[in-house]
Amino acid sequence: MLLDKLKSLVQEPPPGIAFEISEAGIAAARVAAGAELEFQPLKPGTLTVSPLKDNVIDQDDFDAAVRRLAGGQGARKRKDAALILPDFCSRVAVLDFDQFPGDPKEQASLVRFRLKRAVPFDVESAAMSYFVQPAGKHTEVVVVVAPLEIVSRYEAPFRAAGMNPGLVTTSSLAALELAPEGGLTAVAKLTGHVLTVIVRDRGALKLVRCIELPSPTFDEIAAVLLPTLVYIEDNLGGAAETLLLCGFGPHASEAAQRFREELSVDVALMQSPIAVPGEHNAGLLGYLRSVSRN
Repeated sequence: MLLDKLKSLVQEPPPGIAFEISEAGIAAARVAAGAELEFQPLKPGTLTVSPLKDNVIDQDDFDAAVRRLAGGQGARKRKDAALILPDFCSRVAVLDFDQFPGDPKEQASLVRFRLKRAVPFDVESAAMSYFVQPAGKHTEVVVVVAPLEIVSRYEAPFRAAGMNPGLVTTSSLAALELAPEGGLTAVAKLTGHVLTVIVRDRGALKLVRCIELPSPTFDEIAAVLLPTLVYIEDNLGGAAETLLLCGFGPHASEAAQRFREELSVDVALMQSPIAVPGEHNAGLLGYLRSVSRN
């Protein structure tokens, strides 16, 4: 399934091994091994993340990296794995409905219809998952959709290595486990040239934007964040309490100070008890946090 509310892991045993994929490499962790993190770099150009074309450019290098991290898994019984995909290969939307049918087939058909003009690829042939979240008199549906062939190409080397991607999600959605559940929060996660901005109000998603920036300077990022903060005030009944930053690396403190001053918002850095959440492991750390909580 393309999207899973990680809280559902309490209902069934979660995959014991998890992988997060980025253009820079593959981060991995085995839950039973004390959540020890591994990272296998990829050659430049092995992956090019996009929702519009094949992401795997150098299949041999990608396959070899997966095999090295699998550690001979292919010789054993096939086991479930959690697979965390790059944000930019998919689209996440929060749809509002006055009425939402109870039949799952009708739900899926309605969601796909609403997405047709909102995503840059064929929705009918895409992998899609969604969940309904509380929204008062209306029904809000969080949906993740990605071209099926892109998801399949990411999954293929893991299946060949003896694993079953039983849970598939995206980096930012998994990383939300590291964000505070209460309050009105904006999250800005930077991965290379891609900025993902998420707005969450008391645990409910309200807005998700994933934008490829020509160059991820502070000015360009602020130009995306400012209208987001205005949207929050205009539509959610108050100002954002916190702007949470992730993926800014050695420039994180500078970014926090600048955005705090320019955007007049309290700024904090995303934290994890295991390691510093960054461009290539925040989703993995969020997954591990969810498993430890449940």
